[in-house]
Amino acid sequence: MYGPAAALAQRLAREAETVCRHYLPNGRREGRYWLVGDVDNTPGRSLFVRLTGPEHGKGAAGKWTDAATGDHGDLLDLIAANQRLTTLRDTLDEARSFLRLPRPEPEPRSRPEHAPQGSPEAAQRLWAISKPISGTVAETYLRHRDIADLRNCASLRFHPHCWYRPNADDAPATRDNWPALIAAIRDHAGALTGVHRTWLDPSGLAKAPIATPRRAMGHLLGHGVRFGVADEVLAAGEGIETMLSLRCVVPRLPMIAGLSANHLAALILPGSLRRLYLARDADPAGRAAVATLAARARAGGIDALPLDAALGDFNDDLRELGRDALVRGLGLQFAPQDSERFL
Repeated sequence: MYGPAAALAQRLAREAETVCRHYLPNGRREGRYWLVGDVDNTPGRSLFVRLTGPEHGKGAAGKWTDAATGDHGDLLDLIAANQRLTTLRDTLDEARSFLRLPRPEPEPRSRPEHAPQGSPEAAQRLWAISKPISGTVAETYLRHRDIADLRNCASLRFHPHCWYRPNADDAPATRDNWPALIAAIRDHAGALTGVHRTWLDPSGLAKAPIATPRRAMGHLLGHGVRFGVADEVLAAGEGIETMLSLRCVVPRLPMIAGLSANHLAALILPGSLRRLYLARDADPAGRAAVATLAARARAGGIDALPLDAALGDFNDDLRELGRDALVRGLGLQFAPQDSERFL
């Protein structure tokens, strides 16, 4: 962040507590921090804002982190998320209004700053303006697929009017926004590198009737949608719904969705990992991806164990065969110590 944005961020940081009291009044000060539940001002202690510190670098005033989601940034990012602002121009205007600063005179031929389309910055802004999935069309969609346990799913959010760019395979009158399930793509450190969008029919009973209802943006290579924090054991697979279906029966097993066969094969594995379960899709690309990742894991001294669904995929198993049958099938494929620990 450079120029006017950096200057405003520094001005806000000098008045960090005043900013917090204005935008996050349900929080409270504890020592050098302001504690609150999240950027939406929910009561709690997950999000903390540093109130004092240097202007730059480690421990700088105005820096914040949400321990539940891994989201972080400066006070401009916090204002954008809190006020659901989608452009840098709107965020700077809001900050100037709060600081009671005049708007700058427009420069000739100047253009508003926008995050490049498909960039990690654009992904971060979409994530910031999305909201929890509880009570939304996204929750309806997942429950319709028998994915009912959505506790501790901080990697999932919802946007009611997510922009969709029709392509040549779409009908001429295809609308340009739909409700969408938004999933955070993160690296091992928890930094958000991209998002995955699943556009939904407004009823929540199916995906949107468009040519490509699933798209990702940002930096995906090596990263994925994470559920839980991996230590010695991790399950990995392609699809979000595949991994959420497994989560319904093994909720304490850390998981990651690679989002495609190629990206599953390229996942970066944590150094602490000792055993990797691979949810194998029943198609040539899926089997090849699992074989590639399994070979990489074994070369690094990690046990790699494939997991196969009885039907087409694990969501089919969950919906058609039921939870108990899915548990029995996994029990035959898990290592004994993991059956005891997770099942």
